[in-house]
Amino acid sequence: MIAPRGDFDYGAVPQLQGQIDSAVNEHGGLILDAGGITFIDSTIVTLILATHQRTHLRIANLPVRLARLFDIYGIDRVLDIYPTVAGARAT
Repeated sequence: MIAPRGDFDYGAVPQLQGQIDSAVNEHGGLILDAGGITFIDSTIVTLILATHQRTHLRIANLPVRLARLFDIYGIDRVLDIYPTVAGARAT
């Protein structure tokens, strides 16, 4: 599980990619606790979608602001989104 906090844009991609790679290599999947994310740009959305295609990605605690963004673009219909980390772990 990774739980990034704050705003994330193009400059954050290498750091997040490293965290994602480590989690996937160690556990074979990833839970992204999104509760502390306050902003993402299109590069982070692309990273999330690429991660979803590559491994079993579960997103938990999606803030309302990000949930609206995911809904607008329709990506909430392809991602596995859970209200809590416990719910994401149960799958």
